[in-house]
Amino acid sequence: MTNKLKDKVALVTAAGQGIGKATAIAFHNEGAKVIATDINDKTLNELNKEYPKIEVKNLDSTNKNAIKDYISTISKIDILFNAVGFVHHGTILECEEKDWDFSSNVNVKSMYFMCKAILPMMVKQNGGSIINVSSCASSLKGFPNRFVYGTTKGAVIGLTKAIAADFVKQNIRCNSIAPGTVFSPSWQDRVNQSPDPIQAKKDFIARQPMGRLGTAEEIAAVAVYLASDDATFTTGTTISVDGGISI
Repeated sequence: MTNKLKDKVALVTAAGQGIGKATAIAFHNEGAKVIATDINDKTLNELNKEYPKIEVKNLDSTNKNAIKDYISTISKIDILFNAVGFVHHGTILECEEKDWDFSSNVNVKSMYFMCKAILPMMVKQNGGSIINVSSCASSLKGFPNRFVYGTTKGAVIGLTKAIAADFVKQNIRCNSIAPGTVFSPSWQDRVNQSPDPIQAKKDFIARQPMGRLGTAEEIAAVAVYLASDDATFTTGTTISVDGGISI
């Protein structure tokens, strides 16, 4: 690797698996000191066993007080990667208020809490990079049966642009990544829970113009760019990494 993130401290949420895990590893491999957070001790311990220099912390990104308490113990964060997310399946007619509230809390409020807790530190440092995981199913494109997911992931894009505009003078950049369908444990769980897993897998792949799913590592590579000094003139943008599905 090229040590693009040498001497930087990165905090990654949802780092136990999927995009979060791949990004934590990519940041580590590029020289960053990485703090990997999740609510799953098992996956965190597996990550730490494989990469002992990655610090792991059980942290619920929807728990405001837990976040504030933990961040108060850290003196420096250069990079925040918000990867927490939940995919609800259904139209507005299948979305109950509890589904709306849960999806909003996980997909949007978690990022609000994390950004609000860490931004003062970045302001004091006069610099930082925040990267939020949105989705191509958002304000970019409407997908069937993704009503509340698309709504909340669209909100992530709005949150990203607002933070970018408010803190550009403080040398703080805020960008988002909009993945297409990515092979991950959470995707595999959704496939397995469908009435016909084999057909569900075929359908997911068929809707991708490239004829394949993305990989978590492909998303992580873009995260490295946005976190690095290569992207110092890039803020408020959403980069689609979706195999052409949003064209």
